[in-house]
Amino acid sequence: MMERDVLLQSAREARNGSRRSRAGAARQVTRVVIVGAGHVGSTAAYALLIAGTVAEIVLINRDKRRAEGHVHDLRDAALFSHTTRIVAGDFSDCGAADVIVITASAHQTPGVKSRFDGLNESSSILRDIVREIARYDPRGILLIVSNPVDVLTYAALKWSGLPASRVIGSGTSLDTSRFRRRIGERYGVSPDNVHAYVIGEHGDGQVALLSTARIAGIPLEEFCAQQDLPHEPVSLKTIADETRAAGSQILQAKGASYYGIGAALVRIVSAILRDEHAILTVSSLVPESMNLGEVCLSLPSVINREGVARVLSIPLNEAEKQAVHLSAETLKSYIATLDRHDGN
Repeated sequence: MMERDVLLQSAREARNGSRRSRAGAARQVTRVVIVGAGHVGSTAAYALLIAGTVAEIVLINRDKRRAEGHVHDLRDAALFSHTTRIVAGDFSDCGAADVIVITASAHQTPGVKSRFDGLNESSSILRDIVREIARYDPRGILLIVSNPVDVLTYAALKWSGLPASRVIGSGTSLDTSRFRRRIGERYGVSPDNVHAYVIGEHGDGQVALLSTARIAGIPLEEFCAQQDLPHEPVSLKTIADETRAAGSQILQAKGASYYGIGAALVRIVSAILRDEHAILTVSSLVPESMNLGEVCLSLPSVINREGVARVLSIPLNEAEKQAVHLSAETLKSYIATLDRHDGN
């Protein structure tokens, strides 16, 4: 082959390789669909945009005009943040989505007793949404935010037919953040250096794990001794109680909570899309080996591109074990009610 022909062939191969690379890149565009464009859904979309987490955000809402309004507002914000494709879509967009975030539920108003109020209405809304999504054979992760999140995560798992690893609830991810912040404030350190978890139910039955809480890897009691600080169990119990009540207090003060959970959702979505193997307290189906029964609740879990890679078993003292079992029993009682309502 003459030198000129060799050069021409090399040029053609380079062009073809470039086309294949562009096609591959097109297939790898990350898409997050958010179902429900209320306070939580729209805030999550904004937080994802500002973080530059995904290439495409799709908003689905029963009132499409509302979704379109958010889209135009978000596109204005994109000019000052990250180039992102933002559209108002429909359930057909869920098939190719990497993560489908469901925020739609019955509106929780100030004065309600718990997140379980309105369960039947929320479950009816979720059932219709999940069945619509399932029609398009979703390939990605289903991320449930609707309250009561643990019960509805279990319901979404059953209704979707997806593997348990691919159905996740936001769970106590925000509660854990609140817990760490308060411990950091109490001892004068950054929350980034606090390792402590809230597990179990996202709600009144949550369990703040004080027995394994650490600062810079040092147990709290030992840290206090080193720093000549008082180690007061009463103060720690107050921190746990404040963490449990935080959501209700925000609801009473401003009618809804959405900034914190919006940021928490970005963290979970990022862990999935970046295949981080991050440990987060999300709600998922509890492994049989933990002897808590068939229930979804939050435990420290390894999160990667496939969803929940594994659930970690961490040491608990006797009081914490009893509290987690009580939390599981409470959730199972509501799941049973949901099953009867659904006719199963």
